Amino acid sequence: MGSTERELDLVDEIAAAFEREGLPLITGRVIGWLLVSDPPEQSAARLAEALGVSRSSISTATRMLTPGGLVERVRTRDSRVELFRITPDGWSRMLAARYGRATAFRQVLEHGLDVLADAPAERRERLLRVHELYAFLEAELPALWDRWEAHRNGRHR
Repeated sequence: MGSTERELDLVDEIAAAFEREGLPLITGRVIGWLLVSDPPEQSAARLAEALGVSRSSISTATRMLTPGGLVERVRTRDSRVELFRITPDGWSRMLAARYGRATAFRQVLEHGLDVLADAPAERRERLLRVHELYAFLEAELPALWDRWEAHRNGRHR
C-alpha cells in the first residue's frame, strides 16, 4: 500500500520533533512511519521504500531504536523476513528510561554541589537550581507514573 503526501508530511513533522530532541532525522522518520503505517509491522525494505532512503540508513535507525524498547523486531511464523514495529508499551519504556536518566543526572549534580561545597553561593547557584529541579522531578514522577498506569488500565482515580 502506498503512502499519501499527507501521511509523509506527518512523518516528517514527527521526525522534526524528534530531531529537536537530538535524534537523527531518519530515526525520527522511522518512528513516524511506524506510528502511521499499515500494517504496523514493516520490513526494512518497506521502510526504505516508504521513506525513500537506503537500507543501511534504516539499519542504523533501527539499531538506535531497538535497545531502548521503543521499536521491536518481530518475525512471523511463516516468514524469514524481520519486521519492525512500535512496541506496544514502547512509549512507556522510553519515558521510564528517561526518568532513570533524570535520577542519574541529579546524582551527578549532587556530586557537583559537594565539589563546590566551599565555593561562594553565587557560584553554586546554577548547579543548585538544576539539582532542585531534578530532585523535584524525581520525587513527583513516580506518582505521575502511577496515575498514568491507572489511566491506561481503565482505573481512573
